[in-house]
Amino acid sequence: MTDNQQYRAMRQRQIDAAHEKAFPHDALVVIPTRYPGRWISVAVCVLLLILLIRSMVMNENFGWSIVGHYLFSPIILSGLWVTVWLTAVIMALAIVLSVFIATLRLSANPLLSRFSSGYIWFFRGTPVLVQLIFWYNLAALYPEVYIGIPHVFTLYQGSMNDLITPYTAAILGLGLNEAAYMAEIIRAGMSSVDTGQQEAARALGMNKGLWLRRIILPQAIPFIIPPTGNQVIGMLKTTSLVSVISLSDLLYSAQSIYSRTFENIPLLIVACIWYLFATTILSWIQGGLKTYSVKVKPPIDSLGIKGWTGAGNEIGIV
Repeated sequence: MTDNQQYRAMRQRQIDAAHEKAFPHDALVVIPTRYPGRWISVAVCVLLLILLIRSMVMNENFGWSIVGHYLFSPIILSGLWVTVWLTAVIMALAIVLSVFIATLRLSANPLLSRFSSGYIWFFRGTPVLVQLIFWYNLAALYPEVYIGIPHVFTLYQGSMNDLITPYTAAILGLGLNEAAYMAEIIRAGMSSVDTGQQEAARALGMNKGLWLRRIILPQAIPFIIPPTGNQVIGMLKTTSLVSVISLSDLLYSAQSIYSRTFENIPLLIVACIWYLFATTILSWIQGGLKTYSVKVKPPIDSLGIKGWTGAGNEIGIV
């Protein structure tokens, strides 16, 4: 080793010694934190899961062969289709109606606001099953129905039983009830928008409908979508109540089969599998819509109004 190399090695040892003296903790050996309780809880959960699966597989009373036989039965798939489209129609009716009810609730007119509050109070305060049966038996109160202006024109006249079918009763009973809950969700979303946005829109001469569509609702949508997704998932399961009025949804289709074969548990498992499949798909769509609503940025419109931004709170007049 040359003198120059010896000098560099000595100099490096001096630097390391000085660094260790100045920062003594750098020389410590860092050991990751141990989580014994976490591993024990995981082991307990895995053990319980294995015991549950073993119990379900080994118990012949579950009738897994029967579950496989009826899982793609045409009757079951037809009931699944009724459940899906009934959920879509009910939620479409509820969302449109709830926007109107929420607007009335936020109206400066006390009469309209009280009317909206009364609607929400009534439909949230009575069980949805009672409402469903009530609509199905509406003919007991009004056997005949007449729609129109007397001596001017008639839109419909006939028996109430012909007008209120099981499908109509299901849509009205569940849709009107769901509109009351959705109205509160939309009202909360609209109330989250700063009042300065409304004042700025009015200063530009916008009418109420225009600032509602272009300013309030675009900013409220990111707050409305997550609870709306939960309501859709809940409604998919709530439609099982229509089985009490003999509407052939998924649950009623399963009931119609096991009323003949007396294989209750396997058919109920079939219904649960399809309900879980449908709610999983809806949860995935809900997550995608939530991400999209946060990221999307509409272009500046012709009226000079900025769209909502990623943060959802930067809309304003330009």
